[in-house]
Amino acid sequence: MPSDDLRATRLEKVAQLKELGMLPYAYRWEITHRAATLQEKYADLPDGEEVDIEVSIAGRILARRVFGKLAFFTLQDETGTIQLYLDKKKIESSMTEDAQAFNHLKQLTDVGDFLGVKGSIRRTEKGELSVNVSQYAILTKSLLPLPDKWHGLTDIEKRYRQRYVDLIVNPEVRDTFRKRALITAAIRRYLDQQGFIEIETPVLQSEAGGAEARPFITYHNTLEMELYLRIATELHLKRLIVGGFEKVFELGRIFRNEGVSTRHNPEFTTIEIYQAYVDYHDMMTLTENLITYAAQQVIGTLEISYQGQAVNLTPPWRRVTMHEAVQEQTGLDFTQFQTLEEAKAAAKAAGLRDVDECGSIGKLLNEAFEQKVEPTLVQPTFILDYPVEISPLAKPHRSKPGLVERFELFIVGRETANSFSELTDPIDQRERLEEQAARKAAGDLEANSVDEDFLTALEYGMPPTGGMGMGIDRLVMLLCDCASIRDAIAFPLLKREVREEE
Repeated sequence: MPSDDLRATRLEKVAQLKELGMLPYAYRWEITHRAATLQEKYADLPDGEEVDIEVSIAGRILARRVFGKLAFFTLQDETGTIQLYLDKKKIESSMTEDAQAFNHLKQLTDVGDFLGVKGSIRRTEKGELSVNVSQYAILTKSLLPLPDKWHGLTDIEKRYRQRYVDLIVNPEVRDTFRKRALITAAIRRYLDQQGFIEIETPVLQSEAGGAEARPFITYHNTLEMELYLRIATELHLKRLIVGGFEKVFELGRIFRNEGVSTRHNPEFTTIEIYQAYVDYHDMMTLTENLITYAAQQVIGTLEISYQGQAVNLTPPWRRVTMHEAVQEQTGLDFTQFQTLEEAKAAAKAAGLRDVDECGSIGKLLNEAFEQKVEPTLVQPTFILDYPVEISPLAKPHRSKPGLVERFELFIVGRETANSFSELTDPIDQRERLEEQAARKAAGDLEANSVDEDFLTALEYGMPPTGGMGMGIDRLVMLLCDCASIRDAIAFPLLKREVREEE
């Protein structure tokens, strides 16, 4: 039957329920037990036996099997499923106000409806733990049918677009988002234990800064000014360090007007952490401890599998400089090149692409890393000491000219975290931001303007500080074995659906 006809049939049932004086959309139901709790508590109940206890549960009907005076429904609540044993004689002897209670249950319910039931616990002769129902109430009448139980919701695009249906029919999807909530809770708990406090910073900002990314632009009518959705929380969190806080973080949404892929969503979640009087070496230890704590708390192990690849999160993780990593994979030692042209020639000979677009040896080094090294970093690896050209907010390396004290953490070929010994010299910072502003004026959509207020804050003095940012979505992908970032975000941004009438 076409879905329009099915919907019309269910609307007729809504009308019938109202005629019978039954609410098709109830107000509440008193719940005493959950499906998973019952399954666990009565796991050893022998076949054919019953427990004289009344339970009250509620959930969605996932399956119906009707045999004359007996019916079996599968009920799903947030925790799992349990069978309903529906006997005509027992139900009608308990629900005396409705002589046709069993027939109404058979005729007016459908897969997808929400049902509340009371009854005892029994295990059928075939071994299925069940609620032996004495009373029921239809709590919500579903108008649209669920996907076919054998094929499920398999259209990937439709799963993302109609996540609510995806969650109904795919328990593993619910498990991912349950774990995501536990991961973020574990991260906050660990940082709280270490003395950090979370302070919220503005989403609407007059200057976009803290990263190289194209921002979303909006307009405030009353103030008559353009504003940006934040591309990072960095610059405001650093203002807090200037103001006297020593351990701060924020876990929240970031917005970047960039492409969509299996690794990128324009709206995503990060955590940024700043600590006074430490450097990027200390932040490596913090990052290691934070991720392993979350993994142990939520997954229960540091030996995980991601898309068939074994990943061992047991610390300590490998630490290697970008120069060393590139030399290992390509044989190129970028410290030996005297000119950019010499470096480009060697890079081309090593099989690197797009080298002519690189305007400095440092950018060429980073290009070599991204092309040849990054995909090989399956096990957790800290890549240290980046070129200054691609790190406008990091402190110059204390012993390596042209580099900054920065690391990125890579796991399964993906950047997972990024950290600096933060730049605290306001003069140096101004020069770098002005260079960014010049690139913006020249047409670079990812470069940003000078944030004068941030520079003013730095001139009041910021103590030595270590900072770290980590993508929560990518961490969830790793720990929950999600192939795409869309599997780790409940409601990912999708292109507008074009309907046939358009």
